[in-house]
Amino acid sequence: MTWEYALIGLVVGIVIGAVAMRFGNSKLRQQQAQQYELDKSKAELEEYREELVSHFAHSAELLDNMADDYRKLYQHMAKSSSSLLPEMSAETNPFRNRLADSEAGNDQAPVQMPRDYSEGASGLLRGAAKRN
Repeated sequence: MTWEYALIGLVVGIVIGAVAMRFGNSKLRQQQAQQYELDKSKAELEEYREELVSHFAHSAELLDNMADDYRKLYQHMAKSSSSLLPEMSAETNPFRNRLADSEAGNDQAPVQMPRDYSEGASGLLRGAAKRN
C-alpha cells in the first residue's frame, strides 16, 4: 500500500508541477502576448491595405471624371472661340489645337512632339567649316 500512495503522490505532484509551470512560466505568457500583438498588427495591416486600395480606386475614378470634364471644357472653348471670334486667325487663336472627334475619346490631350534637331546649324561646327 505504501507503493500505491507513493505512486499516486508522484503522479499528483507531476500534474501540479506541470500546471504550475504552465501558468507560472513568464516566458510563455510573454510569447502569448507577443503572438496576440502580431495577430493584431497583421489584422491592422490588412485593413490598411484594403483602405489604400479603395482610396486609389476612388482617386482613379475622380481623375477619369476630371479628365473627361476638362476635355469637354476644352471642346466647348474651342467651338465657342471659333464662332464668337471668327475674325481671329488660326495662329492667334489660343484654342487652335482643337480636339478632333476621333481624339475626343482619347484620354490624352493633343501634344506637339518636340523635334530632336535644331532649325539650322548651332554654330559649333560652323566655325570649323569656315577655317578649312
